[in-house]
Amino acid sequence: MSLNTGIPVFKLYGENRIWPAADLLHCESIHSRSSLYEWHIRIHQHADLVQLLYLHKGQVEIDIEGVKHHVNHACLQVVPALCVHGFKFSPGAQGYILSFSAPLIAQFEQQFGRPLQVLAQAACVPVKGSRRQINTLFSTLQNEYEGQGEARDMMLHSLISALLVWLNRQCAPAPSGSSRVERKRAVIHQFNQLVERHYREQLSVTHYASVVGLSTVHLNNLCHEFYGCSALNVLHQRVLLEARRSLLYTSMTISQISEYLGFSDATYFSRFFRRYTGSTPKDFRHHPIHEL
Repeated sequence: MSLNTGIPVFKLYGENRIWPAADLLHCESIHSRSSLYEWHIRIHQHADLVQLLYLHKGQVEIDIEGVKHHVNHACLQVVPALCVHGFKFSPGAQGYILSFSAPLIAQFEQQFGRPLQVLAQAACVPVKGSRRQINTLFSTLQNEYEGQGEARDMMLHSLISALLVWLNRQCAPAPSGSSRVERKRAVIHQFNQLVERHYREQLSVTHYASVVGLSTVHLNNLCHEFYGCSALNVLHQRVLLEARRSLLYTSMTISQISEYLGFSDATYFSRFFRRYTGSTPKDFRHHPIHEL
């Protein structure tokens, strides 16, 4: 899927899979992915992911919205959702890339009691005297992410909380841009937040458009521009994500999942699920499909 500009849109670079994990985050070393692409992650963007790139050792040329800067010191680069970006690392560069999905960001915003504006603006934050602390946070986070230790989810949540507190303390949120593109992104961000809060209520696209102050046609146009699909499809994909997670990671019956997601009956839910996945909920639970 790509935007009107032809810039590739990925869940993770080089992949077109829908979000596969229960964690709703992904943590990997710079080496694990970049070495596959000759240390060059070319220009792309993520429709609904925020990423934190931590460079511990080595060098990187960071391209954010066409502006390039060269970094040769420990730093933390914030890459907001919808931000066009690319990285060119020196061979052997060390560090980590942490990716947050929209549902996870919503959880942390609820914990903080306010929007995490620090994740909404591209920024390169020098680590300076906190280098050992930040490297330990990331390395521990990756070990926990790859493992199955006791209270794993609690540990992941705690580590990310500590990282976000540190980042918030370093960054004074930049003022919102006044350009047309920035205004569009602000509306899409608001729409994403509304979808995350209300996707189980089966609200209409007309309702969402009204709340963000647009006509239905205008909202659909923005969704096609940023997501390559209609606003209704954005809503359906969020419901589908939760349906998949519920089928894979809970013991709820299909009827219970149907009710939980706001469907009037399980038959309608099954038709909805099959239309998007080609599989019934029952078959998917026993034979998960990770490529859609």
